[in-house]
Amino acid sequence: MTPMDVLMLLIGFALVWGLGVAFIAAIAARDANEPATGDLAWTVGCGWFVGAFLLTLWMRVLALMQVPFGIASIGLPLAVAAGLLAWRSARTSSTFRWRGAFAGLAGQNLAGWQRAIWLIILAWLAVRFALLLTEIVWRPLYAWDSWTQWGTKARVWFELRTIAPFVTASEWLHASGANVYFDAAPHYPSTVPLLQVWSATLLGRWEDTLVNLPWWLTGVAFAFAIYGFLAREGFEPVMALVGTWLVLSLPILEIHVALAGYADLAMSTYLTLAALWSLRSARTRYWGDVVIALLLVAACVLIKNPGKVWVATLVPAIAIVMLPRQGVRIAIALVIIAICAMLVLASSEPTILGYRLHLDLEMPWRALFEAYFAFGNWNLLWYGVLAVAVLARRHLLSRELAPYTAIVAAGLMFLLFGFAFTNARLWVEDQSTVNRATLHLAPLIVVWMLLAFRAWARHRTSRPAVNADAQEAARA
Repeated sequence: MTPMDVLMLLIGFALVWGLGVAFIAAIAARDANEPATGDLAWTVGCGWFVGAFLLTLWMRVLALMQVPFGIASIGLPLAVAAGLLAWRSARTSSTFRWRGAFAGLAGQNLAGWQRAIWLIILAWLAVRFALLLTEIVWRPLYAWDSWTQWGTKARVWFELRTIAPFVTASEWLHASGANVYFDAAPHYPSTVPLLQVWSATLLGRWEDTLVNLPWWLTGVAFAFAIYGFLAREGFEPVMALVGTWLVLSLPILEIHVALAGYADLAMSTYLTLAALWSLRSARTRYWGDVVIALLLVAACVLIKNPGKVWVATLVPAIAIVMLPRQGVRIAIALVIIAICAMLVLASSEPTILGYRLHLDLEMPWRALFEAYFAFGNWNLLWYGVLAVAVLARRHLLSRELAPYTAIVAAGLMFLLFGFAFTNARLWVEDQSTVNRATLHLAPLIVVWMLLAFRAWARHRTSRPAVNADAQEAARA
């Protein structure tokens, strides 16, 4: 890796990230009551995901127009778009409230033990991400699917400077003379490989290590986004950072940053942000928030085929937010309808999204227990889930918490249904897909745990005050 490589990668990915930040800053709703630090971190973190997806959409457009991929053909239009969006956002006075937010991110507003905890966690995150970066820049495509179904597409498209079709091996054998290729998963979407194509285009060559830099950037941006969300939801800065650490300390998530090349990290992070933006847009009803939410939802669908089902699991939660009086009933009805539909489909044993449904209930309970409670991929996550569910059981369907409870419940039902009624059961028993599929939902589960624990803690601390007021009133 030469200094020119570093410079080109910095410029290229700064452009993508800046495009996303400018896009959000230009159209998203602003609330003067939201903490400036949280607003900045949320916008910066989500900016990477919006910008990266817009990049892949533009590359698809270039392929349709038969314009070869290149730094100019890809980068110049994005730079113009970023400049126009930045100009529009600069005209909004609320943008300038970010000036004092940088001091907040550095912890300068904290003192005593809070500042100490803040600096310790920041140092832990900085060291961890530095080590993850070394893993990426030193290790070539290594994980199995990285070089059998994702990197294959990226390498071919970089060399051809356009998107070429991939087909199954049998179709390729019968397509003599046609410009088609095959790999282990030819019908998977092209979003993730296109990010690798952009990396190689910036370098001017295929580099098995540096093309994986977007995975590291995804982890860094996700840290900003999670912290920003928690801060905007009213968590104190230290607690928001602790919540961010809880998400990023999940071993399976870090593995998917270090062993870059899979699409599951992108699926997990985009699904989390799509859910949070969808709930926000359902509350604000502001067109800009709706556009961003739809963009992130579209990204989920275009990252992995199961993204279509994951997006469907958000519908009950959105119904709860938009229809607060009947929302819970509607959500329950939707879940029942989905279960009945799946059972009907399973009776005919179709193949949907590559999974064969069947009605034989063969839940691999032992393998599932080992994956969640015995092995080290999840730390103590699932023990925490059980503990928080018991502690906050009276608050899980409160107006504030019900949408998140609906997302977690629908997501877990989707996972358990897949493990019990499809051929995914085999991948639970060998401890492969069970962890990757669960990773998609895991950050949302952590967010739900934090919100539920806060609801329980608030109720617990408010009870003595209520009892004291009642006793005082009785004496009067």
